[in-house]
Amino acid sequence: MSTNATSLTRLLLAEYKALVRRLRKLVGNDAAQDVAQKVWMKIQTVRDSPPIHNQHAYLHRLAHNVAVDHVQNDQRQASVAERAQALLWGVDFELGPERIIESRDMLNRIHAAIAALPEPTRTILRMTRLEGKTQRETAEALGITSTTVENHLRRALAQLGSIRDGDAE
Repeated sequence: MSTNATSLTRLLLAEYKALVRRLRKLVGNDAAQDVAQKVWMKIQTVRDSPPIHNQHAYLHRLAHNVAVDHVQNDQRQASVAERAQALLWGVDFELGPERIIESRDMLNRIHAAIAALPEPTRTILRMTRLEGKTQRETAEALGITSTTVENHLRRALAQLGSIRDGDAE
């Protein structure tokens, strides 16, 4: 083992807790220990030429670079996994012109269906799904029971679901 590697290993051991805390900020709690292990492995390959004069700065820069590589690798793997899922399940994440037109058409049909809902169904749907009110809050605001809100909501969502599924126009 080189003199640089030995000195850096000693420094890593002395500053291990502080280094792991810093790594947690970069890569999260779960990966910090793994990244610290990768830093140690990189240190073992450091040669004596040229000599490292500021070992503290070198160690922290090395740790930062390994952390960045780790995050980029995780992002790359997530992207590959997402594409694999798309291939396996036939989901196309790339929106082509046809898909955009279909989506706009679907959105227009949903807007029309919502506008065509009778009152108080439309108001109940708006309050619960767009305004984020609970069924109980909606019932109190409209002076009806929670069961009535639930029934109106069930009908509205069934109608919108049939439009989404292509069962209704």
